[in-house]
Amino acid sequence: MNASSKTRILVVDDEITVCKSIRQAILSEEVEVDTALSGEEALKKDEDSSFDVVITDLMMPGISGLELLERLKVRRPSVSVIMITGYPTIKTAVQAVKIGAFDYLPKPFTPADLRSLVSRAHRKAGGAGEELESQKMPAGLYYMLGHTWLKLEKGSAAQVGVVHEFVRPLPPLKHVELPEKGSFLTQGEMCAKVIGEDGLVHRIWSPAGGKIIEVNSKLHDEPSLLKTSSYHKGWIFRLETTNLEEDIKGLIQSK
Repeated sequence: MNASSKTRILVVDDEITVCKSIRQAILSEEVEVDTALSGEEALKKDEDSSFDVVITDLMMPGISGLELLERLKVRRPSVSVIMITGYPTIKTAVQAVKIGAFDYLPKPFTPADLRSLVSRAHRKAGGAGEELESQKMPAGLYYMLGHTWLKLEKGSAAQVGVVHEFVRPLPPLKHVELPEKGSFLTQGEMCAKVIGEDGLVHRIWSPAGGKIIEVNSKLHDEPSLLKTSSYHKGWIFRLETTNLEEDIKGLIQSK
């Protein structure tokens, strides 16, 4: 692969050891990686030479990861920004997704988690999945931008699925790992995993909190439903929501 076809990634963290470890985990023939030790340095480097993907810590001195995201998206809406976050800032990470973050990565994470996320960003930047017809999201759904959707039902019940934009760039799906019926979730917590034929695992975040009351067992036999019927037969689970009014504030409603 020549340099011009590589995905260019900038890693931003105020700790140089973190920058180096992330760079080592994601460096490959498909990507080239640079680092910055502050939001200010990241903005300068991106201005001099635009990056396809920026991986940034959410909490940094000076320009925070959230402010860096906002300024990068104003300058270049197409850039994919991945936020690294700790558990106490998951709500902030959900807010980051609402204003345009590609995804977030909760600590602690593994090199495999990083590589899966970078692979999805790389495939999206390279136009993977464009041979598939894009599926329009039905009106009235609440959704985490580029991630999961929430369909309100009677009472406090809701159905959850993954938006087509998430699965479209992925290779054919081999397996879907569903949550357990009766388990509880909070908004922004991992609720399912999808595994492609390349073996990479992609985590899916719940758009709302509550108790799982039903899972779509058809996905065990037909994981492709996530791609072919993202808003209908490919739903993931149903839950009894517990904090719906507050959770909806972090979501967008489809028109």
